[in-house]
Amino acid sequence: MERVKVVVHFADHRIIKGFTQDFFPNKHLFHLYPENPAGPGDSVEIMIKDLKAIFFVRDFQGNAHYRERKEFQETDQLQGRKVAVTFFDGEVIVGSTLGYDPNRPGFFLFPVDPQSNNLRVFCISKAVKDVRYL
Repeated sequence: MERVKVVVHFADHRIIKGFTQDFFPNKHLFHLYPENPAGPGDSVEIMIKDLKAIFFVRDFQGNAHYRERKEFQETDQLQGRKVAVTFFDGEVIVGSTLGYDPNRPGFFLFPVDPQSNNLRVFCISKAVKDVRYL
């Protein structure tokens, strides 16, 4: 399986950047190889229950000056239903989802802005305060 870049946001506000090869939405844990490991081959076991969200990113730095679009345009190519997701920490992400079910551990969200550094976000259901269909 291909290594993918992720930024893992924990419910307690910690953030770890790195790579994973074994994340699956139906598994309760995965392994993260930190961007700057302490030693070769070092990995961290990540428990889904401890997270807010997993951001699958283009790069680790992003662009702090870029303001991500939060509204849909008529020309947007959608994957699923339009939603605004509000986390318990107040962060709001606008995008689309193929299968939100609050009874599942989480769901994928595809950001509305195609220029976003986030390719997709796996939102952890217990960290989500509200999902509003747009």
